Amino acid sequence: MRLNQVTVGCTDYAASVQFYTALGLTQIVDAPPRYARFETPSGETFSLHRVEAVSAPTTVVYFEVETLDETVEALKAAGLSFSSDVSDQSWGWREARLHDPAGNEICLFRGGTNRRFPPWRMDGRKD
Repeated sequence: MRLNQVTVGCTDYAASVQFYTALGLTQIVDAPPRYARFETPSGETFSLHRVEAVSAPTTVVYFEVETLDETVEALKAAGLSFSSDVSDQSWGWREARLHDPAGNEICLFRGGTNRRFPPWRMDGRKD
């Protein structure tokens, strides 16, 4: 099984497309004002679907970035605001968080091997 894509709601199509393009995603489907799909540099897909409101978002979208600190600094220089700056986490990741124009929480992180193989992994696999 492979995860195909994650879709989040957007309330302002143009602003959301601009936001995710600024994050470094490549837009591959453009169906304004209701739907857009993007592709990451490694080929995963992510999409937006137009909604009237995003109320109390509970989903956090995680994008792993190899050069996290440099990427966050470049995004700040491009005008994006972060709700939490880059910091080391107790679970072995380094991350920063921001919100898209609809209020969806986005986490940019660098997890390395801890992404798939944390020390507390249930099956004990290390690689």
